[in-house]
This record gives sequence, structure tokens and C-alpha cells, in this order.
Amino acid sequence: MAFGSLLALLDDISTLLDDVSVLTKVAAKKSAGVLGDDLALNAQQVTGVSAARELPVVWAVAKGSLVNKAILVPAALAISRFAPWAVTPLLMLGGLFLCYEAAEKLAHRFWPGPHAHAHAAHAATAAAADPAGEERDKVRGAVRTDFILSAEIIAITLGAVAGQDFVTQAGVMVGIALLMTVGVYGLVAGIVKLDDGGLWLAARQGAGAAPARALGRGILRVAPWLMKFLSVAGTAAMLLVGGGILVHGVSVLHHGIEHLAEGAGNRLVSALLPSLGNMVVGLAAGAVVLLLVMLWQRLRRGATPQRA
Repeated sequence: MAFGSLLALLDDISTLLDDVSVLTKVAAKKSAGVLGDDLALNAQQVTGVSAARELPVVWAVAKGSLVNKAILVPAALAISRFAPWAVTPLLMLGGLFLCYEAAEKLAHRFWPGPHAHAHAAHAATAAAADPAGEERDKVRGAVRTDFILSAEIIAITLGAVAGQDFVTQAGVMVGIALLMTVGVYGLVAGIVKLDDGGLWLAARQGAGAAPARALGRGILRVAPWLMKFLSVAGTAAMLLVGGGILVHGVSVLHHGIEHLAEGAGNRLVSALLPSLGNMVVGLAAGAVVLLLVMLWQRLRRGATPQRA
């Protein structure tokens, strides 16, 4: 009797693990787009860090990402059970934050204002005086951005397992959280140390080391351009992800962009229009939030009494 119960228990566990494995693959495919954006954003966040501190910064952000997911997974399970209506509004707030950050980066890049050089010089001086503080700020910014992207990954995963029992949902979401964190930050670590790998290969000695040296020199030439590309891609990813969240949360926008894409008459244009629409919506929303923040800051400065 006891032996039969044990076999039944093992069969149930095996079935559960099989379901978790299959659903994890499905959720991973659905969230692959966000994974690419997460990779670009996090590789961008560690640019400007000294070579000796690149891996410690990546590790610090990875730990912050695990903390984010340790908060998000139970919260998502609780919200889906007790307040499923709150998922979309919370995601849209996160999308607005990503759009705002992208708009702020673009504003500083293209419309720096009259005090931009003085501000940049002050920031550089502050970073030189307190490199640890500058590093902490980078880590905090990266962890904040990771929180929004992790929330979308968890939300996509939750949608993929919506019809399953609680244990299966929890197993898949924990599996996706760990898989995405290890995958993203492992790749980020490889990207930021690409130039060190190129230097090591370029310094190889010996008669048969010529191909390795040539490869190393090629990597050293490509690495700076790759980091610049990731910086641009990271900002674009913020607009795509944030705008995509807003578009999917507002049915009029979603159906309008779909209608434009279907009526484009060209397969390539039809494929590109949804992403372009998400980016335009993200840029517009980010610009509005940025203007409101700037107005609020100006009002606060005006309301603050000046010291004699």
C-alpha cells in the first residue's frame, strides 16, 4: 500500500516537472524579445566603468536583478490570484518609466541646454572624487531599469501559465526568473570583457599564434563600436518595450497600429510598422512625462526660498 502511494507520488512529481519544463520553454520563447532588450540595456549601463570594476558591477546588478525577481514572482502570483485587474495598470506605469528614461537620455544628448558643459564637468569631477559613489549610482540605475524589464518578463510568463495550477505557475516563473538572470548577465559579462579577451589574443606569442593575434586585433577594433551600438540599442529598447506596454494596454492604439500594418500593402513595411508605432508612442509618452517632471522641478525650485 505504502509502495503504491510512493509510486503515485513519484508519478505526480514527474508529470509536474514535465509540465513545468514544457511551459518554461513556451514562456522563454514568448519573452525572448524582452531578453534582447534587457541584454542591450544592461550592457549599456556598465559603459564608462573602469576595466577592473566591470565584472563586480555586473555581479552587483545581477544580484539586484535576483532580488527584483524574488519580489516580483510572489507579487505576480498574489496579484493574479487576488487582483488580476491590477496587472495591466502596473505594467503601464513601468512602461511610462522606461519611456521617460529614454526621453531623458535623448534630451541630454540632443538638447543639453546652456549649462550642459558645466554639468558634465561637475559630474566628471564628482565621479573622480567619489568613484565608489558613481559606481553605486550606475548599479542603482541598472537595477531600477531591470525591475521594469523583469516585471514584463514575469507578466509574459504569467500569461503563458494562466490556466495552470498554482504549483506549476510558481515552478515555471521561478525557472524563467533564474534562466533569464543567468543568461542576460552571463552575456553582459562576456560583452564587457570582450576587449580584455581581444588584448589577450593579440598578445599571444609563437609561430602558430598569428591567427589568434589577428582575431584579437579584430576584436579590439570591433569592441568600441559594439559598445556604442549597445548604447543606442539600449535607448531604443526602452522606447520599444515601454511603448509596446502602453500600446498593448490601450486597445485603440493597439488596433490602430495593427490596422495600419495590415493595410500597408508591403510585407516588410507591415512587419516593421508595429515596432515603429511602439517606438513613436513610447517617445511621445516619454516626452510628455519628461516635460511634466521638468515643470515640477522648476515649480519646486521657484517655491524654495533662496538663502541670503
